[in-house]
Amino acid sequence: MGYQQNWWQILTSAFMRNALIGGTLVALAAGLIGYFIIVRNTAFAAHALAHIGLPGATGAFLLGLPVGFGLGVFCIGGALVIGALGKRAGDREVATGTVLALATGFGLFFNSLATKNSSTMTNVLFGNLLAITGEQLSTFTVLLAVLAATMGFIYRPLLFASVNAPVAEAKGVPVKALSIVFMALLGVAVTMAVQAVGTLLLFALVVTPAATAIMLTARPLLAMAISTGISLVSVWVGLAVSAVFNMPPSFLIVTIACVFWLAVWLAARAARETGALIG
Repeated sequence: MGYQQNWWQILTSAFMRNALIGGTLVALAAGLIGYFIIVRNTAFAAHALAHIGLPGATGAFLLGLPVGFGLGVFCIGGALVIGALGKRAGDREVATGTVLALATGFGLFFNSLATKNSSTMTNVLFGNLLAITGEQLSTFTVLLAVLAATMGFIYRPLLFASVNAPVAEAKGVPVKALSIVFMALLGVAVTMAVQAVGTLLLFALVVTPAATAIMLTARPLLAMAISTGISLVSVWVGLAVSAVFNMPPSFLIVTIACVFWLAVWLAARAARETGALIG
């Protein structure tokens, strides 16, 4: 770690270009899904899915398959199970904990069989945005297109079901089906984000920008736009600083997103206190 005089060459290199494109695609996916994660109280599920994907990545490595494939199968598969078992928030918490426990058991089993996957495990845990390949970029593009198209199609009924599920169900909105579809989309977003910032840091990229945006506005579309903007700035600035000072981009991306949240939280708290004093 330290200042790099050749930072411009690093910033304009092929691997940094892939990292920038990959990070941008992940940030867009996080911006699309993050608002609904907060509104639907599925932050724990988002965090858990990253850990649920870990044994999938390990198992794929043992079988000689792409790590991203195994990660996606477990993330999306786990999301579908959670969505099918938990329509209400309380049911989702129980289903998420149960699926997470089962996945952790598989992870321990796969890890006992593996002897040379330490680098793979490290990449999944902490992310390796600088190692994003052209093949992964193609996969990310397809996943983002599916995510965006599906979100555009279900946006209104999903918003209705997220804000007031009992009334939406009474009006004929397929709340259970929407829950399953949303969880599948969350699994897609988590699969992408884990490969950028890793399992342990995913929460800050997928959830924190959306939580920040909701403190700024109650309008759903504007909140999604602000969340996406925060994610994009975090990725772009994080990569630039990592090139200049030779620091891990995942750490910087997460730190910037958290600084945004802290600044808005402190401003909101100060505004409330000032309003209380005036009142």
